[in-house]
Amino acid sequence: MTGVYTLVFGVAFAAYYGHSIVNYVLACFTGLAFLNFFSGSTSMALPSIVHNAGLLNKLALPPSIFPVSIVAAGTFQLCVGVLPLLAIVTAVVSRSAVNVIALTVPAIALVMLALGFALAMSSLYVYFRDLPYLYELIVFVLWITSPIFYPQALVPASVRGYLVFNPLAAIIESARQIVLTGATPSLRMMGLALLSGMLALAVGVAAYALLRRGFMDLI
Repeated sequence: MTGVYTLVFGVAFAAYYGHSIVNYVLACFTGLAFLNFFSGSTSMALPSIVHNAGLLNKLALPPSIFPVSIVAAGTFQLCVGVLPLLAIVTAVVSRSAVNVIALTVPAIALVMLALGFALAMSSLYVYFRDLPYLYELIVFVLWITSPIFYPQALVPASVRGYLVFNPLAAIIESARQIVLTGATPSLRMMGLALLSGMLALAVGVAAYALLRRGFMDLI
């Protein structure tokens, strides 16, 4: 996907990344890596409680263990795959250990965001079995409103204010600022990323706590 976006948009958008195709490739790769982790882990977690109804009826397990374990497995793959590569790029670009360490902040925010969505969506799926079709649309909206293959500067000012409602956008922008600019990590951007992740996690935990009372009657 990074190669396709680079072939189609690389020349046109390179001007926004220091007139460098390489910078565009890295920016696009970072955004896609974070998006793929989020969409993959949450989509797999969505039906996990219902699909493991047999185990829940036989063993005294908390239903949350299934979406949490799926996000945990995705986090492990992220930590041994994409994050080391991004850490190397960060070290080369910034030549600063502070930036490499700061990269963990948007990564933690991303995991919290995915976990919050996983808990909420898997809980709602118990009640609404057509939810996957709607969730595909939700992921598409998050993807198209996140500056993944296009620079945020292209978004009209009249629309840019609405991007704050996309929790994934703040996390991706924070990661890009740390990885690509070589500048000191922005505390504001990292704070927004963490805030997005914590809010999503809080909503997910609250939704799970509210909806779990009727799980055993429906699965």
